[in-house]
Amino acid sequence: MNAGDTAWVLVSAALVLLMSPGLAIFYGGMTRVKSMLNMMMMSFGALAVIGVLWVVVGYSISFGNDAFAGLFGNPFQFFGLHGLLSTGKDMPLVGTIPEIVFVGFEGVFATVTVALVSGAIADRAKFGSWMVFAALWGVLVYFPVAHWVFDGSRDSAGTFIGGWLNHIGLIDFAGGTAVEVNAGAAGLALAIVLGKRIGFGKDPNHRPHNLPLVMLGCGLLWFGWFGFNAGSALAANGTAGYVWINTLVAPCAAVLSWLLVEKLRDGHATSFGAASGAIAGLVAITPSCASLSPLWSIVLGATAGAVSALAVGLKYRFGYDDSLDVVGVHLVGGIVGTLFIGLAASPGAPVGGKGLFYGGGFDLLGRQALGTFSVLGYSFLVSLALGYAIKAVMGFRVSKDVEEVGVDLAIHAETAYHSGSSSAGGFHPLGRPGPVPDGLEFDDDELLPGHHQRELVKSGSGGEAGA
Repeated sequence: MNAGDTAWVLVSAALVLLMSPGLAIFYGGMTRVKSMLNMMMMSFGALAVIGVLWVVVGYSISFGNDAFAGLFGNPFQFFGLHGLLSTGKDMPLVGTIPEIVFVGFEGVFATVTVALVSGAIADRAKFGSWMVFAALWGVLVYFPVAHWVFDGSRDSAGTFIGGWLNHIGLIDFAGGTAVEVNAGAAGLALAIVLGKRIGFGKDPNHRPHNLPLVMLGCGLLWFGWFGFNAGSALAANGTAGYVWINTLVAPCAAVLSWLLVEKLRDGHATSFGAASGAIAGLVAITPSCASLSPLWSIVLGATAGAVSALAVGLKYRFGYDDSLDVVGVHLVGGIVGTLFIGLAASPGAPVGGKGLFYGGGFDLLGRQALGTFSVLGYSFLVSLALGYAIKAVMGFRVSKDVEEVGVDLAIHAETAYHSGSSSAGGFHPLGRPGPVPDGLEFDDDELLPGHHQRELVKSGSGGEAGA
């Protein structure tokens, strides 16, 4: 064990953990004010449920000895982290760090990946149904895909016992496929299952309600991303420093290219565009941060920023309502970043490879494409099946009345901002909510049980339901 490496990975894990509340703030600012808390709760809910599942069975499925054809690890090998808890001389190591530290680092990867999906269904999803989806998706999609991509284990005889994409030589240093493409494909599937928001494409109130929060959330995500990418070196060494530089310059270039597209297309360079561009650049550099030179990272960032800026408009052309552009930024950015390795991977980079531009032909590009579209297809199909199953069994979308008044008040009995007026949904210091607008009716399963529910009752007749 190396103490410096261990300390760096522990710090990196804490940085990645910060990305979940950072994402909650980023997504929360992007939604309408009346569904901000629900959006943030979806991130915190994913953190909670996946954190538990990771310890119980997730690490074992992701990094246990392969159980079948490189598709998933033995779910019982490390059940409850059995066999990994020794801190003495027999402590298991991954490289130069204790395996239990690696467990924590990979666990926070899982929590933020699941949370990413929620942005596609903002303003209209039942919280309970989301929690069920998050748990099932973690077990059936994220944990197996993490095994495909990240697990390169070999037994004592040197026989490969890891995931199939790792075995064929897919390069994905920190999660372009397992995290970004995976979450983006799931977001697209759920957007199809839940359908469009009321007023999609027409209602100006669907725009972000708090841009300073969006910028703050972006800053926290970028800060945490240095742990996400550079921490994946699993050591405090030159590779971590190399990755750190690429994680700086790619999003910088993406901000510039996104703003340029905005200026040319719309006549304005916006703060929202700057934040979105930064995230697009971070998404794209995630798989490639140890395989590209810094100059090629700048090219990748500029490409991802421009392509994602254009891709976010696809939802209006094809008619799917991806509320917070999970598809346009994470799916498209993840595809661009992963495929770009096949073009510009440098033999001199820490995780080398010979891209097409370095005379490597199409071999690496073919492996990158196979990995990208295998993850995309699997995640999309399983997510679609899970979404429709949950919709049939317990419902996934709130009623029209609840969507119009806001899911925060209906589902969580809270509002994001206290206006001082009960008629605007403000709250009494003792927790008694103000009256619901006239004419609004809630189904029982759209209210929290307990002391709040009895006060969120049908309120008179006539009038128009509003927020």
